[in-house]
Amino acid sequence: MRIIFIGPPGAGKGTQATKIIDGYKLVHLSTGDMLRAAVKAKTEIGLNAEKYMLSGQFVPDNVIIDIISDRLNSQDFKAGFLLDGFPRTLPQAQALDEMLQKNKTPLDVVLELKVPDDELYRRLAERGRTDDKPDVIRNRLTVYAEQTAPLLQYYEKQSLLKTIDGQGDVNAIFERVRKILDKFIG
Repeated sequence: MRIIFIGPPGAGKGTQATKIIDGYKLVHLSTGDMLRAAVKAKTEIGLNAEKYMLSGQFVPDNVIIDIISDRLNSQDFKAGFLLDGFPRTLPQAQALDEMLQKNKTPLDVVLELKVPDDELYRRLAERGRTDDKPDVIRNRLTVYAEQTAPLLQYYEKQSLLKTIDGQGDVNAIFERVRKILDKFIG
């Protein structure tokens, strides 16, 4: 199974991604985790990415596409994967489509985890990360709406998009996810 997980910062993608990975034995690729690790390790990509991340901006497409391309070509991705935090822009989605077409591994589904803005603000403020200051939160949600939301239309036109209510108990949300994913098994 090949899945993209889309949702605004604070929607709970990381929590649900862990449940999906464990439940469906998929390889998880979180660009956010990869970038935070690169920043912590002070790698060239990390230092370059950090200035964007601290201001709530997305890391440039070419940097992210290079990271993803290397990873998707590894053997462990052939059996199935969950992409979390990628793609975030139409150019990234188009680059991903080209990579997957070349590898003959098309997407099965794009899951959108939907949560109202007021709930996102609350969740992000409680999370306590250094990049979760009020002005940065506002900017990240604005950037998401401007750059990532068009992906929803892109994947809807391909009949891949499934929207999930991201509010409520973590396990209840996962049951909603499972109802969708179980259709792709067998």
